[in-house]
Amino acid sequence: MEKANHFYGKVLGLERNPNSPGEDWVEYETGNVTLAVMTPHTHGYGFTPLPPGTIALRVRDVAEAKAKLEAAGVQIDEMRDSGVCHGAGLRDPDGNAILIHHRYGP
Repeated sequence: MEKANHFYGKVLGLERNPNSPGEDWVEYETGNVTLAVMTPHTHGYGFTPLPPGTIALRVRDVAEAKAKLEAAGVQIDEMRDSGVCHGAGLRDPDGNAILIHHRYGP
C-alpha cells in the first residue's frame, strides 16, 4: 500500500479523498471517477487476479505529463496517436497498466 499510495498520490498527483476509511483503503479522485486502492484481505475480500486492463487518465498536456513522470523516475512508453486521442502508457509499482491521454474533440 505504501508504494501504491506514493505512486498515485505523489507521483501521479491524484487528489486523495479525505474521507477514505484508512491506510489500507485509500480513494483518489480523478474527475468523475474514484480510484480505490486497497488491500482485499483486510476488508474480507478474497483476491482473484483479473484479466489485464488499463486505467486511462486524462491529462491536459501529454508531453508535459510524460516529462514530469520521467523526471520522477517512471518508465513510460513513447507517445502514440489512436485517432481518438494521443497518449503514453506506463505501469504502477504493482504492474497495473495506466494510460495518460488527451482526447480529440468534445
